[in-house]
Amino acid sequence: MNPAGGWTGRTATALQSALRLSQERFAERLGISARTVGSWHKKPDLRPQSDMQQVLDTALAQASDAERDRFGALTSDAPASASPAGASSEADERLDADPHIGAALEWLDRHAHWTPGTARRAVADRLARIDVQELHDRGTQRGWVSQRDVAAALTTYYGSQLDDHGLYTAQCGDLTMNTSVLTCADWLDLNCELRPPYDQFRVPSAQPEADLDLADHAFDRAVQRLAETLSMNTRLTDSPIYRLTSTDIREHQLRGTFGVSQFVHYALTADLLEGELVDAVAAGSTAMPLRDRYLPDLRSVLDVGERLCAGGVLALTAIARSADPYRGDADYLLLVQERSGNVLNAARRLAVIPKGFHQPLTDVRRDAQVGMTLRREMEEELFGRPDIDNTLGEMLAADPLHPTKLTEPMSWLMAQPGRLRMECTGFGLNLVSGNYEFASLIVIDDEEFWARYGGVVEANWESATLRQYSTTDDELVTELLGDVAWSNEGLFAMSQGLRRLAEIGGERVKLPAIEWEISQ
Repeated sequence: MNPAGGWTGRTATALQSALRLSQERFAERLGISARTVGSWHKKPDLRPQSDMQQVLDTALAQASDAERDRFGALTSDAPASASPAGASSEADERLDADPHIGAALEWLDRHAHWTPGTARRAVADRLARIDVQELHDRGTQRGWVSQRDVAAALTTYYGSQLDDHGLYTAQCGDLTMNTSVLTCADWLDLNCELRPPYDQFRVPSAQPEADLDLADHAFDRAVQRLAETLSMNTRLTDSPIYRLTSTDIREHQLRGTFGVSQFVHYALTADLLEGELVDAVAAGSTAMPLRDRYLPDLRSVLDVGERLCAGGVLALTAIARSADPYRGDADYLLLVQERSGNVLNAARRLAVIPKGFHQPLTDVRRDAQVGMTLRREMEEELFGRPDIDNTLGEMLAADPLHPTKLTEPMSWLMAQPGRLRMECTGFGLNLVSGNYEFASLIVIDDEEFWARYGGVVEANWESATLRQYSTTDDELVTELLGDVAWSNEGLFAMSQGLRRLAEIGGERVKLPAIEWEISQ
């Protein structure tokens, strides 16, 4: 495998990248000065002398199979700027020009200790070998893995309880709903209004978290994620996200602290756990090396300050409607979405709507309030505001949620107190990827809203379909709760939302009682 024609500065630095060593550590391994390694970076066409050629030969011979494979990929004949064979022109353009893909590549180079450009070549090589039909087939196979399968696999991996924390289970009549959401009694039935002084999370610092080192398998999976993202034309946006660092959550109170990270960090590490898990379940395997590395036990799940704990806010939306001769008594309309296959999180799963990552828009401290994210997601996912969808473009407005910029439906809701009720109904840590989840409830009690704006409520690109259910139709709602296509966090939010709605909804709610318990 030694380079044809002998070593050059270019191939020597490729070996350094394949070994994932800094210039100093590479020099130490070869027994030479760091200045010599630096000269190879500056002069890629330089040919080392014969004794140095032998040193490099020995280093390559002592490399592991994985390291030699990486070296072979990095020194292939295809130039770095060439389009990967078989890749679509659109994927090729994104690899070269998409700033978010560029940010992900830079992140990979930095955390794998590779020289700049190495990750791009690795992704280009992987992209050339991807079979798009195979990815579609895998997506179909993943869709066959049910929410119950996922919950059972995670219970087997972690067990079901640590101290006073356990897995959330709900009972509706004869139906039992097991989830992989780790929670406790203090985190449930919060009935916490999403406004000050109840919604009080703080951001002490916006400095990014400490760097991490990617192991070989973790780097390989991250490269694969980027290649698949390009092949399937999946949106990837590198924007700031909140990372949970501490909690003080109880009834009527949301307190704690957030730090700030970047979405590519999450997308190329913790978010890979979901795909690895579902693929393992589909294959009947228990091997999950990424989970073993990032989230090995329940104590590491609960220790949010020592890991990247990203997450989001999702809410059951209930809209009051008047009695109708065709539909029946006055009720609440419930909205449920089937997630698109083009999203990175909970693809093709059922979820309540809205559902979004908890992240700042323009004000890192103010936007830490859970209610701010929920109002933003209402505007984006229900009322169709593309300018606050950061996957579509840069955020240019100084205050995207200023009253003068709100959509007409949201302006109407905010015009009078009492028209819009937003509450957090529960909190938990989702074992699928370690995310925090704020299960919430949005209630619009004024029947005039649906008469005025029902025709403009429309899901965005993140949803494949949008379904309607009535709180007077106990049979269909119970059947919905038993659907195995739910995401775990979606079922958690749906169950908690219906519990709270039964308490405050009066005669509009005619559903079986839902009771929760913490798995023992």
